[in-house]
Amino acid sequence: MPSSKKYKRDYVQERLAEDPSRVKDRAARNKARAIMAKKGLVKKGDGKDVGHKQAISRGGTTTPANLMVQSAAANRSFKRKSSGAMASETSRKEAKRKSKR
Repeated sequence: MPSSKKYKRDYVQERLAEDPSRVKDRAARNKARAIMAKKGLVKKGDGKDVGHKQAISRGGTTTPANLMVQSAAANRSFKRKSSGAMASETSRKEAKRKSKR
């Protein structure tokens, strides 16, 4: 059902209601980018992402040894079928890491 024409979305309230674990993860990602920016490896608007070799969700830490600079496509992408649908829930980075083991 569409919302009324006078409805105004309250983005501040949505942000405050965000799950605390997601807030903690976002803070870790922001810290990672700040570390790499201080080293001069990334800058604002360069189209690069700072990835974690071992993901935060899998117990990785935000230390320089666990960080790497990647293209946004490599860091955010999932394997796709020719139709464009996702082939799996495993990212290319995770699949590559599993094949090296």
